[in-house]
Formats: sequence, C-alpha cells, structure tokens
Amino acid sequence: MQTKSLYERLGGYDVIAAVTDDLLARLLNDPQLGVFWKGHSENSLRRDRQLVVNFMCEAAGGPVFYTGRDMQTSHIGLGINASDWEIFMRHAAATLEEFAVPATERDEVLAFLSSLQGDVVERA
Repeated sequence: MQTKSLYERLGGYDVIAAVTDDLLARLLNDPQLGVFWKGHSENSLRRDRQLVVNFMCEAAGGPVFYTGRDMQTSHIGLGINASDWEIFMRHAAATLEEFAVPATERDEVLAFLSSLQGDVVERA
C-alpha cells in the first residue's frame, strides 16, 4: 500500500503556495519580524516567496526542485534570535490553523520547521 506524500496530503502546489502567501504576509506585518525584509524591493520579495514555496514543496515530497541556498547560509548574519523564532512558529501554527490543515499534517509541518531552528537562529 502506497502512502501519499505530505505534499499530496496538504493539497499540492497551489495550497502550499497559498499557505506560504498567508504566512509571509503575517511575517512581513509583524512588528518584530518585518524588519528582516525592510528595504527589499517588490522583485526581491517575489523571489523570496518563490524560494519558500519551492523549498516547502520539495521538503513535503513534491515534484519541485529547490534551487536556493541552504537554510544556514540564507539566514547567517540576520541576527535571528530565539524570540524571533518563537514568533515565527506561532505565525506558522496560526496559518496552518487558518487553512484548517488536519492535525497529522499540521504536526508534520511544524516538526519540519522546528528541525530548521538550529540553522536559522544564530548562536548567542
């Protein structure tokens, strides 16, 4: 018996893209986290969005190839701290709830995101 990938269970590319759009809007509008995109052009923001969509689709087992840098290289020097990470995770959970992602899939996505913390949060 073949098990569906997380990508398929989430609803595929269009759903992951919509979830990404919601999450990025939350992050950009957050008073603490929005500063990480300050000064980015609309083109840069569109590129960042596409990289996140591709990254998440590939990580979920979808037929998408992520061509961006690894998470540590992408975030080094930004000064992201534990407080920033906690806020990010709250926004991620709220977005998944907004889209009524079932508990099993929600937990898988949040566990995957949590696994990235060591590469995103800078050591004190």
